[in-house]
Amino acid sequence: MPNDTDRSSNRRDFLAATAAATATGLALPSLAQESTEEEPLFKISLAQWSLHRTLSMDPSNEGKDNLRFPEIAKKQCGIDAVEYVNAFFKEKAKDKAYLKELKARTDDLGVKNVLIMVDGEGALGDADQQKRQQAIDNHKQWVEAAKYLGCHSIRVNAQSSGTPEEQSRQAADGLRRLSEWAKQHDINVIVENHGGLSSNGSWLAGVIKSVDLPNCGTLPDFGNFKLGQTVTEADGVKTVCERTYDRYRGVNELMPSAKAVSAKSHQFNQDGNETGTDYFKMMKIVLDHGYHGYVGIEWEGEHPGEMEGIRLTKELLERVRSELA
Repeated sequence: MPNDTDRSSNRRDFLAATAAATATGLALPSLAQESTEEEPLFKISLAQWSLHRTLSMDPSNEGKDNLRFPEIAKKQCGIDAVEYVNAFFKEKAKDKAYLKELKARTDDLGVKNVLIMVDGEGALGDADQQKRQQAIDNHKQWVEAAKYLGCHSIRVNAQSSGTPEEQSRQAADGLRRLSEWAKQHDINVIVENHGGLSSNGSWLAGVIKSVDLPNCGTLPDFGNFKLGQTVTEADGVKTVCERTYDRYRGVNELMPSAKAVSAKSHQFNQDGNETGTDYFKMMKIVLDHGYHGYVGIEWEGEHPGEMEGIRLTKELLERVRSELA
């Protein structure tokens, strides 16, 4: 996460650019407009976390920055579909007036609300059945909010504890019960590879298969395949090794039940390619599974800034889309 100085500087620069763009009635020139083709090979959305250094998650902000997010996506990034993160309006899930205003803004802008990423509401695979039920209940408000906003899904986590087999059973139970309830609202419950066992593509695919409900699926993320660390010591020297799961294998395993896709990006080279993920190889995997829905830009790099990182990711996805078509 950035320090306070970096965050404040980033935010000041961004707000200044926004004000200038608004004053002239123009979008920022560095960001290309979204493709106008009627039936693209896949569609592009913007994950709100891409702007987590710029938009406030402070409760005292009362979700005001979240209300601005759809306009930023449309007018400054040229993207007409958005993926929310509940942390930006954590206290507003049941605030009907707030949700009405947010929906009115997206309707006026012609922006599609795709999904809400939900964190901090408890572990759906908690080993304690009472805590698991509480987590299920905590997520229900976001199902209702997603339904009101016209989203198709909420993104959840498969956090649990115990042996891999125990975690699989517990996570499947929590996901099944939440999905059964969400089905009444025509909302999908989708799980992201998001650390721990969920970053093991085979394990998570098995959990979803065990749930066996049409509205319970996955949100494959190109970059979240860290399994944890291994520490070894020799001659008094400790060595820490990051254990990772092969990202291409993982996405391939998760795509059969995918209802959204997260295009994670951290760094670009001079040719405009993401240095950690071969987007052409990855998107071919996605498309080979017959997926033609939204691919959400999720910029997490520190340099360049957020708006430039979003632009570079969008241009890469558009290039991939054009060449693979």
